[in-house]
Amino acid sequence: MNNAELTQRDLAVLWHPCTQMKDHEQLPLIPIKKAHGIYLEDFDGNRYIDAISSWWVNLFGHTNSYINAKIREQLETLEHVILAGFTHEQVIRLSERLVKLTPKGLEKCFYADNGSSGVEVALKMSFHAHKNNSKIKTIFVSLTNSYHGETIGALSVGDVKLYKETYEPLLIQSIQTPVPKDGSIEAAREAASAFEALCALRADEISAIILEPLVQGAGSMHMYHKEFLVLVREICSKYDIHLIADEVMVGFGRTGEMFACQSANITPDFLVLSKGLTGGYLPLSVVLTTNEIYGAFYCDYNENRAFLHSHSYTGNALACAAANATLDIFKRDNVIEKNRETSVYMGEKLTRFKNLKNVGSVRQTGMICAIELQGYDPKERIGLQVYNYGLKKGVLLRPLGHIVYFMPPYIITKEECDVMMDVAYEAIENLL
Repeated sequence: MNNAELTQRDLAVLWHPCTQMKDHEQLPLIPIKKAHGIYLEDFDGNRYIDAISSWWVNLFGHTNSYINAKIREQLETLEHVILAGFTHEQVIRLSERLVKLTPKGLEKCFYADNGSSGVEVALKMSFHAHKNNSKIKTIFVSLTNSYHGETIGALSVGDVKLYKETYEPLLIQSIQTPVPKDGSIEAAREAASAFEALCALRADEISAIILEPLVQGAGSMHMYHKEFLVLVREICSKYDIHLIADEVMVGFGRTGEMFACQSANITPDFLVLSKGLTGGYLPLSVVLTTNEIYGAFYCDYNENRAFLHSHSYTGNALACAAANATLDIFKRDNVIEKNRETSVYMGEKLTRFKNLKNVGSVRQTGMICAIELQGYDPKERIGLQVYNYGLKKGVLLRPLGHIVYFMPPYIITKEECDVMMDVAYEAIENLL
């Protein structure tokens, strides 16, 4: 078995995500045979540093021995059971731990399968909670340049034209308020003022604002100051608007804290988590919310106020076992402190990118680094050129258009970080 044979079989039957399939007439498809640590290995024996954590999910490396063992252990006792009317130890333990780890006041956990589904849960729960309190609020607010997933509700509250424009006629009602234009505290205050002006006019219609705390992932890794979170929390409380924190990407240590909201010392009304929740192993998401919101649904059956939303694999035992193993590693290995050390080193390595003439800006929040290229037309597909160069040099880089970014597994060493960033530097330099 080799790359060519598997590629031929794949293209005969598969339709890949976020891909123009015609590209694969020239663009190599990479069949992965195995993976360990930060490395992926294909069927021809080539190895690649996974610099993007396989779409931002992997935290502690591929085939992590501890997570593997915990999943095997769970596999021998219970793989899955319906979570309506039944429960199991793994989901209870995971929920107890998440309540303790997340911002104070988040007391209840509702599970789904992935990030987009988690966002859908939060949107519906927000609207329904207001409705149960005799308020009909049908508008959701999100930030300009935001991305929250690609199911209909999640897509509706995003603002990245590439994903949203085609499906506009299908989407629910939402409006955007400006994201802070840069990382300054002044920009944060200016954007918060714009949001408050909107609330002053339309608070009776607005159910919630949803935002990605500190870093907008698919929105070109745009970053902003934590003061914006502080002010938005105050505004939401003032106008009876829910705050939904989408930490699908930034949660679990990516920004320097366990959760990005903790950097601003705020508690959202809903906290959406996925991706790193299982260490990159299995699909799982969770929405944490307050006892107050939970109470809006708690009543006698015939009052018809229950939150009737479900997923077949809600609270899957294997996924919860992986999540509990992931939290074990955080506790055992002092991960947040080690991430801060790695972030400092990555920041030092980023400095030289600023000297390249085709680099417009360089930014970093914790373990997330972004390099914005300038002077190129989108039709040139500069990101694709960087991607191809990286593969030839053994590094998986998957730029967002003209944004080259790094989001590696937390176990990356300084030597591996050097290779990752050196290859990216060469790729960008070669564009000149």
